[in-house]
Amino acid sequence: MKARDISVLLGVILVIIMLVIPLPGALLSFFILINIILALIVILVAMNTTEPLQFGVFPTLILLLTLFRLALNVSTTRSILSEAEAGGVVDTFGTFVIGDNPFVGFVVFIILVIINFLVITKGSERVSEVAARFSLDAMPGKQMSVDADLNAGLISEAQAKERREKIEREADFHGSMDGASKFVKGDAIAGIIIVIINILFGLIIGMVQMGMSMDEAVNTFMRLTVGDGLVSQIPALLISTATGIVVTRSAGSNNLSADVMDQLLQFPKLLYIAGGTIFLLGLTPINFFLTTSLAAILILGGYWMQNRATKEEEPTVEEEEETESTALKQPENVVSLLNMDPIEFEFGYGLIPLADTAQGGDLLDRVIMIRRQLAIELGLVIPVVRIRDNIQLNPNEYRLKIKGNEVANGELMLDHYLAMTPDFGEEEIDGIDTKEPAFGLPAKWINEDVKDEAELSGFTVVDPPSVVSTHITEVIKRHAHQLLGREETKQLIDHLKESNPILVEEVTPEPLSTGDIQKVLAKLLRESVSIRNLPIIFETLADFSKMTNDTELLGEYVRQSLSAQITKNYAQENNQMKVITVSGKVEKTIADNIQQTEHGNFLSLDPETQQQIIKTIHAEAEKLSLQEETTILICSPAIRMYLKQLLDRFLPQVVVLSYNELEPTVEVQSVGVVNIA
Repeated sequence: MKARDISVLLGVILVIIMLVIPLPGALLSFFILINIILALIVILVAMNTTEPLQFGVFPTLILLLTLFRLALNVSTTRSILSEAEAGGVVDTFGTFVIGDNPFVGFVVFIILVIINFLVITKGSERVSEVAARFSLDAMPGKQMSVDADLNAGLISEAQAKERREKIEREADFHGSMDGASKFVKGDAIAGIIIVIINILFGLIIGMVQMGMSMDEAVNTFMRLTVGDGLVSQIPALLISTATGIVVTRSAGSNNLSADVMDQLLQFPKLLYIAGGTIFLLGLTPINFFLTTSLAAILILGGYWMQNRATKEEEPTVEEEEETESTALKQPENVVSLLNMDPIEFEFGYGLIPLADTAQGGDLLDRVIMIRRQLAIELGLVIPVVRIRDNIQLNPNEYRLKIKGNEVANGELMLDHYLAMTPDFGEEEIDGIDTKEPAFGLPAKWINEDVKDEAELSGFTVVDPPSVVSTHITEVIKRHAHQLLGREETKQLIDHLKESNPILVEEVTPEPLSTGDIQKVLAKLLRESVSIRNLPIIFETLADFSKMTNDTELLGEYVRQSLSAQITKNYAQENNQMKVITVSGKVEKTIADNIQQTEHGNFLSLDPETQQQIIKTIHAEAEKLSLQEETTILICSPAIRMYLKQLLDRFLPQVVVLSYNELEPTVEVQSVGVVNIA
């Protein structure tokens, strides 16, 4: 333990001892001066902080200093009542204030106590309560503001996390200050009660036990009581003032002194008015020389400040050119151009209302919800989506880029609704023919006047923000594997390590590197398999990575471990699954043409056989598409990976599952067979 930690612990123990053991006058004087020094340091720190969290220990410090001050009060009261003596500091303060008239000095002391209790302490307590309430009420709005900035790409994930933590700490601080202000109030009340006890019982003890006369007892105990009260109330007044400064100040870039001078004197011309007013007061019986001197100082000060503000207002043209030239020459300006946003959403100027909150746009909030939704569905933290307008695009056009490459685009009509064609009947409705961008379904842009009619006719009607949100969601899902790099994989591993350290240590860095794990996870995401269940994934990798380090094979083993998840994704509500099965002949043909090399295994089929397989699967898929069923192909585990690789270039939408990836409880219904001549 460090020396400073021990010193604080010893200080707290000493305070407890002071409440029980009598202290000599010299030691009391020493502790009283320490109390005054600590109070001075506290108020100076409070005046020089620019935001409350820089003095985050203040609420706890108030409690400790209050306890220390009360322990001193108990010790001095014991000495005053038992020995009519409380050390040189108390005696000196009492003599200086009382002077020749004990009652006048006592009145001055009472006024000081009233100021501390009714003005500063009461005000600080009320401000603390209001600040705590408003801080808690403002937390959701501040959190949403951070999320919006993160979504817009104005801040990074690390900066967003830091700002969220700061918001939470500020709320905790104001809540603590609300409680700590009660200590200050209680200390002021205790000080008043102790003063009354010292005077009343001091007079009784002085006259009855010590044989003093009435005048002598009043003079002695009044002096000591006022002195004790002063050495207690002065630090209390400083702490109360510091409390008021901390809770009434908003965050600023400068300390209190700089802010007061900058803001109080920010309008130099007003000093002329103040100077003229003081000069006019000098025409009354008030001291003319004094008022004229003050007026002259104010007017000269205003003139000097006005000239200085004019000189500092704008830099010269040469300074601007030199600054710009220097900035352009800095290497950071070139290096920053190399940065590439993982996801970019660009739109033409006609779609600005989508993202402009002043015009009712909620795209930023929708993107926040998309990132949260995909984190739950895919188990992947989607990077920040950089949203910006692009004048090079058509007014109603938008496009989505992933790692600098355009992966999707579309057009919106903000004053229309998108009505998707119903699945039944031949209903017609007036509108502009188009296609729904996310799934390519036939649709129409319709006016608001015919919205109700379209809904009654069975059309699915959505507004433009929902259209673009759905498109963004589906595109990111399809390209999620491209967003998972080694850095993102390392973050997932570190997160898992917090709850399953032994499991992670068994898998990485040996026998699998971060890059190997990234390839396995990306393989799952490529086929829309969520990686959220990392414990099961790592359990499987721990079991099979000892037998092979082929990431493609490891991915297949992981898929089989996630059979419950995969089955749930594709099974219908009645626990049935319509599938297309692969004939034994096709499976044998594929298995016989798997080539094994030192760099991995791959399928080597002749073009004619490939064409037959693809043509057959395409025909079966078209039948299912007419019934609006997902095309699911089922085969043996040995060939699933190679069959999926074959179809990826021609029929990427076809889902390929192996028998081992289906739960026994699901009812598989074969609606077609893939065969070759």
